[in-house]
Amino acid sequence: MGKDRLPPLRTLLFFEAAGRLLSFSAAARELACTQSAVSHQIGWLEAELGTALFRRLHRGVALTPDGVRLYEATREALDGIGDAVTHIRDRQRPGVLNVATDFGFAAGWLLPRLGALRQLLPELDVRIVTMQSAIDLRREAADIAITFGHGHWPGCEAELLFPERVLPVCSPAFRASRAPFSASGGAGGTADPADLASLPLLHLESRGPAAWLAWGDWFSLHGLAVPAGGQDLTFNNYPLVLQAALMGQGVALGWSPLIDDLMRDGHLVALLDRPVQTERGYFLVTASRRKPDERRDRFRRWVIEESRRSDGRGTSDRIFTPAIG
Repeated sequence: MGKDRLPPLRTLLFFEAAGRLLSFSAAARELACTQSAVSHQIGWLEAELGTALFRRLHRGVALTPDGVRLYEATREALDGIGDAVTHIRDRQRPGVLNVATDFGFAAGWLLPRLGALRQLLPELDVRIVTMQSAIDLRREAADIAITFGHGHWPGCEAELLFPERVLPVCSPAFRASRAPFSASGGAGGTADPADLASLPLLHLESRGPAAWLAWGDWFSLHGLAVPAGGQDLTFNNYPLVLQAALMGQGVALGWSPLIDDLMRDGHLVALLDRPVQTERGYFLVTASRRKPDERRDRFRRWVIEESRRSDGRGTSDRIFTPAIG
């Protein structure tokens, strides 16, 4: 290792992600790089140490005993660095609560309610940090996160706010111009899931397999082949997907509660009245190691109360719940 005795921090970050996820491809998606880049970094580290850190399996990888030892030390060191950074940042910006979430939740649910939060807690200074990639509170400079997933984040505590509940939505003008949806008065009636295959679809781009319900999943769950497309549009964040739907460019998959206000006001309408609900959802996530924080606790209570008040608005009671993870 030379005089420093330590590998580069970048290499350790690659190793930590691969060790935590037990997958080079999953680590690559989280780090926004290629799988070969992760493999190269791990290979260099193993060569420097003169030992294997992973056992390559048919699917994924497993840590060797040396790998477990290095992973535990790396994880502890990164946790310590994260705690120190948070402490320093809090001292420089006293009273600021850093909230991490994705673009869709920030625009569709959180921002419209910040006015009510300011009235309730006028002394609380909230800083919203948005990202489309997976959020790891042990690494991010955030006090609390509202993030999408299965509810399991190592070293964190998660509380379900909203289950993943999805239905096809579009603008009223788009629906009115398309049979059989216009003839049936919109959602329900003579309309059928197969009728969506011929419509232009609006997609949310994902690095690797989508962590959320994508159009391919939606058609498969209804026993239909995935349409070939041709008129489809793809965007790299959810607010743009909804903006395209509002402009009549096609049909989007709408997540409750992100679309509830738009549907209540009539800006978006449903094409079918059977939302698909999965075991995933939006969770309120806090790091287990964090010290007690009155600001974070007050924000947490407010979010939970608001989520209970708004859950389910704008969607039908006829919910299709497939057996998927």
